[in-house]
Amino acid sequence: MTLNKHPDFLIIGAGIVGLTIALEIKKQFPDATISILEKEKQPGMHSSGRNSGVLHAGFYYTADSLKARLCRDGNFAWREYCEENNLTVNQCGKLVVARNAEELNGLDELARRAKVNKVELKMISAIESAEIEPQAYTYERALWSPTTATVNPKEVVDSIQNKIRSNGISIHNDTAYLRRSDGEVVSSNGSFSPGYLINAAGLYADKIAVDYGFSQNYKILPFKGLYLYANDNGLKLKTNVYPVPDLRNPFLGVHFTVTAENKTKIGPTAIPAFWRENYTGWDGFNMEELVDIIGIDASLFLANNFGFRKLAFKEMQKYSKKKLVKLAGTLLNNIKKDDFKKWGAPGIRAQLINTKTKQLEMDFKYEGDNRSFHVLNAVSPAFTCALPFSELLVSEIKKKLNG
Repeated sequence: MTLNKHPDFLIIGAGIVGLTIALEIKKQFPDATISILEKEKQPGMHSSGRNSGVLHAGFYYTADSLKARLCRDGNFAWREYCEENNLTVNQCGKLVVARNAEELNGLDELARRAKVNKVELKMISAIESAEIEPQAYTYERALWSPTTATVNPKEVVDSIQNKIRSNGISIHNDTAYLRRSDGEVVSSNGSFSPGYLINAAGLYADKIAVDYGFSQNYKILPFKGLYLYANDNGLKLKTNVYPVPDLRNPFLGVHFTVTAENKTKIGPTAIPAFWRENYTGWDGFNMEELVDIIGIDASLFLANNFGFRKLAFKEMQKYSKKKLVKLAGTLLNNIKKDDFKKWGAPGIRAQLINTKTKQLEMDFKYEGDNRSFHVLNAVSPAFTCALPFSELLVSEIKKKLNG
């Protein structure tokens, strides 16, 4: 495909957020020319294609957050999209189970958030929980989320990519952003002079934003998500089973997911990664990132604002299959280590941290002006939120352009 070096809009990153932003721009600016630069061989190679595939319902988040509204609306939008486009959707729901008396207060808080956020959620007894999923261990009460579902992330990304191309939007794979120079975007495939730049680069969004004068007090801190699959002839669950999360941080705890294809897996973890694409072994090793991330982790360890020490220590143990199964096993009545032998493809969560306050950003975060726009924190449930999130972002971009 011939490169348009002067598009009206140039998007960096072809993950689910970058792709859906492109479609939304085409909707709101039908005559605009749009190009997307993707450093990998195809879209969705990072978190968009490696996430759990869960369409979250929206009851975890405080009512004043973008996540609350966008997750609820995104859940409905994706289920409708998948049905209209004949994509796989497993309407399996989710149980959030209490494992002891202390976690009952957490259930009550989630139920309160669901009510405020207008998300369908039901408090049920241990007996009712067993009727939904007999293998789930429930101490007195659980929450039942009927609208939680699972999809195949790669299938969704491929479908959106097809719509991108059919709308005349260009995707340039194997084209990495290198730097900004004299107002131009220098890439591994030549320079571009866009009318407006949109940074949806995920793990590297903060670095690109700095080139444009943004992300002054923020950095991406990567966390590795491991998945451990049940044997094909082993454990079969009817629904997703989650613990009551620690609401001080944005992670939901190790849980059981039923995939779109009805396979059962444990994960993801939230293990501190040592460089941004620290998927497996030494692949993608980057010394500069290693030094930078160790420095950030050390400062978090000292500050311990959100229980980082305990979180890091607990998460690092999850490299062990035995330990991971044991931890996840508190959610079920009977589980055996031998039921889980196959690791899935790991993912990396691009989590934004405020370097001044030493706090993780709990909500979506973006910055921009009349020349560029930067999606800095597009963490879970960004996949679920992507369609309404993109609509919101393009509305914000219009304000910047008209301001």
